[in-house]
Amino acid sequence: MNITKNRGLLVLAIYLILVGFIGAFGISLGALSILVPILAIVAGVLLLLGQ
Repeated sequence: MNITKNRGLLVLAIYLILVGFIGAFGISLGALSILVPILAIVAGVLLLLGQ
């Protein structure tokens, strides 16, 4: 399995997996719920920068 060298796509993949688990299983992250929007912002910025 090849892991992408594009950091933006890697962060986006982590974000999508996290959102999928939260939605499918109703997982509550509690205080870590701020992590999801931060991951989305980081992924978007890295993709725009071509990283």
